[in-house]
Amino acid sequence: MIATEALQTVQFVTAKGRRFAVLSIDDWEALVEWVEDLEDSQIVRAAFAELRAADGDRHRAGWLPWDEADRELA
Repeated sequence: MIATEALQTVQFVTAKGRRFAVLSIDDWEALVEWVEDLEDSQIVRAAFAELRAADGDRHRAGWLPWDEADRELA
């Protein structure tokens, strides 16, 4: 399910004078995944903008060499 479909399934309830949005767990997880994907794409765009600004020089753009990044992730 895509995020727009999940948003269309929202039901609203009122309790003690407050309105709440109710989603199934599947729809909630679809929305969370969509937000995470959006954040990831923004990070990638920013990284490639930095790389372009550094004329393709990964070191000047602040990118780590692969072996160094691998050590940090281990």
